[in-house]
Amino acid sequence: MMELFEGDRTTVEVGGGVRIAATVRGDGPPLLLLHGYPQTRSMWRLVAPELAERFTVVASDLRGYGDSAKPIGEHYDKRAMAADQLAVMRSLGFDRFAVVGHDRGGRVGHRLALDAPEAVAALAVLDIVPTLYMFEHVDRAMATSYFHWFFLTQGGGLPETLIGADPRAWLESRFRGRARRPDVFPAEVMEEYGRCFDADTIRASCADYRAAAGVDLEHDREDRAAGRTIEAPLLALWGESSYVGRNFDVLAVWREFAAHVQGHAVEADHYLAEEAPAETAAALRAFLEQGGAW
Repeated sequence: MMELFEGDRTTVEVGGGVRIAATVRGDGPPLLLLHGYPQTRSMWRLVAPELAERFTVVASDLRGYGDSAKPIGEHYDKRAMAADQLAVMRSLGFDRFAVVGHDRGGRVGHRLALDAPEAVAALAVLDIVPTLYMFEHVDRAMATSYFHWFFLTQGGGLPETLIGADPRAWLESRFRGRARRPDVFPAEVMEEYGRCFDADTIRASCADYRAAAGVDLEHDREDRAAGRTIEAPLLALWGESSYVGRNFDVLAVWREFAAHVQGHAVEADHYLAEEAPAETAAALRAFLEQGGAW
């Protein structure tokens, strides 16, 4: 495994035979970092060292990704994935913590902030608007830019078979097609992502997207009907040239789902932490330090 950053690696049993891999570094208020698709906790390699100067950083692999467990079956709703991460933080002795999530990790963080508001002191989401809003505002631009949302939900093993025929080509299409510069993902980074993108990850990540188009929407609609929104301070960052940045009033959308929202664009496309690590780290640190030692 390529070094994420210097720190202590750990694996936590979170129940049901699921083990979650994480790297921990720093000394200060606890901060959970959650990666996106098709990444691993290695996506934080350029941001985590800066954050670890002020916080105890826990960079975790989501269920189904990286070095975490990849259970067989449809066990990838965001409620279950959020519960995994809550168990990780509690096992490390952190009852209240901040969460930063990119892409899929942001969606897990969103669910975690709703299901365990007593635990989430602050939430930052990178280059997303809520899943429910996305599915309720599908248009040609969304279907074109986010075609994988619909492709990965297909049954019968079709996406698993097609992606499995050339996983590296799929990875490169996801990374190089959504970044502003070709040098964002050097060879050693691609090798690490490729190591983790095996047949089990392909299967599990398809289940993740199927849950997003199914049971996750049910949970989101239940929250909306009950008037539940995120009460923790929320920072939204997005790429100024990303699909999200070009097609949504990001802050206005998040204010429909959270009570205390701030944020701004970053000079990047989708992969903020890897395309613009200094700007991303500075924005996260400024936001998180507003909350003090939670």
